[in-house]
Amino acid sequence: MFLIESENVKWSFYLGAFFFLSAVLYTVFTTKEYPPSDLGYKDKVKESNKGFGGGVREIFSALANMPKRMRIVSLVQFFTWPGLFLMWFYYTTAVAVNVFHGKDANDAIYAKGADFGSLTLSFYSVVTFLFALILPTIADKLGRKLTHSLCLLCGALGLISVSWVVNKNLLFVSMTGVGIAWASILSMPYAMLSGSLPKDKVGIYMGIFNFFIVLPEIIASLGFGWLMKNVLHNDRLAAVKIGGGLMILAALVCYIFIREKQKEKMDEELTGKLEILEERSV
Repeated sequence: MFLIESENVKWSFYLGAFFFLSAVLYTVFTTKEYPPSDLGYKDKVKESNKGFGGGVREIFSALANMPKRMRIVSLVQFFTWPGLFLMWFYYTTAVAVNVFHGKDANDAIYAKGADFGSLTLSFYSVVTFLFALILPTIADKLGRKLTHSLCLLCGALGLISVSWVVNKNLLFVSMTGVGIAWASILSMPYAMLSGSLPKDKVGIYMGIFNFFIVLPEIIASLGFGWLMKNVLHNDRLAAVKIGGGLMILAALVCYIFIREKQKEKMDEELTGKLEILEERSV
């Protein structure tokens, strides 16, 4: 059986590839790298990069000596990202079945519901763009950990509230919460790490930090299918709600275990220069 690709699907991928490549090239050709203030930095880097074995030893050494702040923020990430993956995997089908009451992919109502689910799913990106403009100001007022915790709770409420939706247009409200959380997820964890990492180990620690984005994706991809079949009985909406529950757990870990110094809360210069970094692997 062969699938026939429509022209709008092809052009969607072409346009996505164009904008993605354009963004990368713009960054490459316009971003300036400044020399490190530590004059012995290059010597430290050379010392740590002694072949493949040296690189492996450095990774394990960095893991063993991971700063406390990074351990906690990594745990927050570990619980946050499965919520997003479950949304990306099951949200549109949950809308088609549980909100539109479609039966299967051959049902016209199901197809209409899936299309509307995709539309509302794209809406959260618009919310993210707008909310990112005011996020640094909010972080200045409330502090980074409280800001991130509240944003995660907004995302959790957005996912869980899908099960309460009767009017399909209320899904835009649900995705507003997700958009608020997504804006924070792409920036606040990195802002909370600033200043806690050794200057000569920032690169390796950021690489390790991204493990906690990729690892939940691998676990969800390999194991959640079995859970869906044998425990949730293919209830997509239940999977979306579990994603919301994991976000609540991430918010609690962030708020309870991260300790912010007063100076860190009031550092307007750093929070005013938050970088909206998208490290997602979908």
